[in-house]
Amino acid sequence: MRGDREEAQAFEWGGIKWLMGKALDGGAAQTFGVVFIATGCKNPRHYHPNCEELLYVLSGTCEHSLGEETFQLGPGDLIRVPQGALHNAVNTGWEPLRAVISFSSGDRQTVFVE
Repeated sequence: MRGDREEAQAFEWGGIKWLMGKALDGGAAQTFGVVFIATGCKNPRHYHPNCEELLYVLSGTCEHSLGEETFQLGPGDLIRVPQGALHNAVNTGWEPLRAVISFSSGDRQTVFVE
């Protein structure tokens, strides 16, 4: 798929650029994008009831909460978020956090709890 066929979402905390998913390609069995979290910001705690997530940090650092555990992540780190697990990330660095996100469903669902 060409890079000019994408869907972007902006939030107070940053944004997501969707590169693949059912909204972009009706036959997609996965969702794929790049997430940006601004310095000092965090995304809301949430879970995905229909898929697991992989998050791979490209640049920046974050504290990633997964259930009751917290992980410090930086460039080159990967975390797997099981289906239904509560999670979120707080940018702890001096630059925006940039990470690749991949979901095991073409129509990933998100439920926010905060």
